[in-house]
Amino acid sequence: MLGYRNEPVQVEALAPGCLKGTDIALFSAGSGISKQYGPEAVAGGTIVVDNSSAFRGDPACPLVIPEVNPDALPTARPCPPVLVANPNCSTIIMLVALQPLREAFGVERVIVSTYQAASGAGASAMAELENQTRDVLAGRPAEPKIFHEPYAFNLFCHNAAVDVETGLNGEEAKMISETQRIWNDKVVKVTPMCVRVPVLRAHSQSINVTLKRPATEEEVRGALSKAAGVSIVDDRAANRFPTPLKASGGDDVLVGRIRRDPAGPAKGPTTTFDLFIAGDQLRKGAALNAVQIAELLVR
Repeated sequence: MLGYRNEPVQVEALAPGCLKGTDIALFSAGSGISKQYGPEAVAGGTIVVDNSSAFRGDPACPLVIPEVNPDALPTARPCPPVLVANPNCSTIIMLVALQPLREAFGVERVIVSTYQAASGAGASAMAELENQTRDVLAGRPAEPKIFHEPYAFNLFCHNAAVDVETGLNGEEAKMISETQRIWNDKVVKVTPMCVRVPVLRAHSQSINVTLKRPATEEEVRGALSKAAGVSIVDDRAANRFPTPLKASGGDDVLVGRIRRDPAGPAKGPTTTFDLFIAGDQLRKGAALNAVQIAELLVR
């Protein structure tokens, strides 16, 4: 038994057939477990929302962000057994912020640099950052165990493997392919650069977006201000903008540094804008997104 909301909850070991009779199951135990038990659960009549990378590239499995492409989910009610994939956390956070601009003006290209927290790699990665920080402050060397580079007071290319042909690491490749799939747009251009930073929780991103139709800064702000899942944190006078600490523990993606690209025209409508965003990748980037999908499926 484990405690949940001050109530005891019975926990059973995962085994073949144990989900039979279950209406909906949320998987978050790694791609190996998902591949082994996910299809079996669906075959047994269970709706599965999977938070691993196992089925994100499978065209038979919807890849869904509820604020962006809820229409990718089955519309029949009651919902038939289906396996739905939760996208990569960086993709989720980026597209929640960009979807209102896409709906209002269209999006032609996205150049994004990510600042990804340790929690994206799990509890052991967070512990490594904490332990290395203590070591460095005590005058001891930082010894990498989880990552390939020292983490404390450092940043480095995302730890996903790098394709020797393209130069893209796995996180960057996911952001490209998943964006095109979720938006159902094989033409949109996405140029990502994914980096680990010594932050415990919440990912941040610097975005340069090229719109299909010109807009004013006021129109961009207006579109963002009305968007579900977005909170604007953009106080130039006080130099107050999104940070990982502000985003940690929250559900919304924080959007700030909203401004026209200085390389474009100085006045009038333009197509290129800059944003800085932050979102809790454990909540909206993972657990919350999965729960929102489940709510849509059973609603």
